[in-house]
Amino acid sequence: MHLTEADMRRIGSPVTVAKAPAVADSADLRDPAVVATVSEMLRTISAGGMDAVLRYARDLDGFTGSDLLVGPAELARAGDELPADLRSALDAGADRTRRFAGMQRARLQDFESEVLPGVVCGQRLVPVQNVGAYLPAGRFPLLAGAFMTVGVAGVAGVPNIVAATPPSRDGRPHPAVLYAAHISGADAVYAVGGVQALAAMAFGLLDGTPSDMIVGAGNAYVAEAKRQLYGQVGIDVLAGPSEVAVIADDTADAATVAADLLAQAEHGPTSPASLATTSERLAEEVPREIEKQLAGLATAEIAGAAWRDHGTVYLAPDREAVARVMDTLAPEHLEVIAEDLDWWLGRLRNYGSLFLGPHSTVAYADKGMSGTNHVLPTTRGARYTGGLSVAGFLKQLTYQRATREATRAQAEPTVTVSDFEQLVGHRDSARIRLDALRD
Repeated sequence: MHLTEADMRRIGSPVTVAKAPAVADSADLRDPAVVATVSEMLRTISAGGMDAVLRYARDLDGFTGSDLLVGPAELARAGDELPADLRSALDAGADRTRRFAGMQRARLQDFESEVLPGVVCGQRLVPVQNVGAYLPAGRFPLLAGAFMTVGVAGVAGVPNIVAATPPSRDGRPHPAVLYAAHISGADAVYAVGGVQALAAMAFGLLDGTPSDMIVGAGNAYVAEAKRQLYGQVGIDVLAGPSEVAVIADDTADAATVAADLLAQAEHGPTSPASLATTSERLAEEVPREIEKQLAGLATAEIAGAAWRDHGTVYLAPDREAVARVMDTLAPEHLEVIAEDLDWWLGRLRNYGSLFLGPHSTVAYADKGMSGTNHVLPTTRGARYTGGLSVAGFLKQLTYQRATREATRAQAEPTVTVSDFEQLVGHRDSARIRLDALRD
């Protein structure tokens, strides 16, 4: 997530690179070895069914049981193992995420209207019927993932939602992940991770019903499995490493900016973090503050590598140039810590989610505390799409009906166009209705 020479020319204003990344962005983030491994695993599971899933689960997940299903009783008591304050925080995140998804759903409407006399067209918003949600639980279990996938699918009206999460201790899933899935409304949860989990949901090997859509974050193997399964199933986004960018002017506090950049950099050593500013002071102070904070950060090995290899600082002459920088980078998460927030809200075009003002931070949304969805596009995908939302689980289906009296207005121009295209079947389909008018 850095500006190329071509980007700089398109931006037009003189932008200074105050900190460049040590590693250049790759045009293709896909590792050929990962691609080959995932392809082989999908072929094996497609041919071998649940037996193949169980072999992979034992070899890769450390699963020791015979049934991947987490029983309803175990799911219901998962919260008993958690501290009360954690349960309360998870309850709040699940509720707020559902609440915002409900607000979105309320503003999405079915309708029908007359397009021309006798011709009525309409749309229906129909939920996807079967969703499989992947809930990662690796080195850092991301507990809010269930809110964003399972919970939002439920608000959309999806009738069958299954979740899969890898075993993380004693051969069973992490209780906090199970609790998050439970309060989000999962119909069933299975103790299986990685490629084998996505394949099992897509092929209908877990509950007997193939998922129509697979959602949720994961590592490079999970992302590649979603890519290869896409078409057979729908997906949310093809996400790369988590990204954060901050716009800041001279009113911003360097320590706050640094903390917010590091908060996302700790997702992984390839997670890019970028600052664009009109302040020479911030361009100098923020990198120093990052080094200072890294000295006391438990995840410094990860965040430090991400900042060193993929972090950037851009100094621009004015706010319009800063806006052009960020619209070019199209970051997954974009914070604005600057004056005149309404101007930025109206001006910026390309981002996954926008965080306005010093009292808003990406970390809040990551944990479900603001209510917006954190499943967002990366690698400049925000140029053409938004993130996962309640609308992502709804099919926008159109329909039309017409009266006999509307036949001529549709059929005659259809015959004309079809004759020109030499598509005689289309022409005859319209003409037979014109002929019927004479009967």
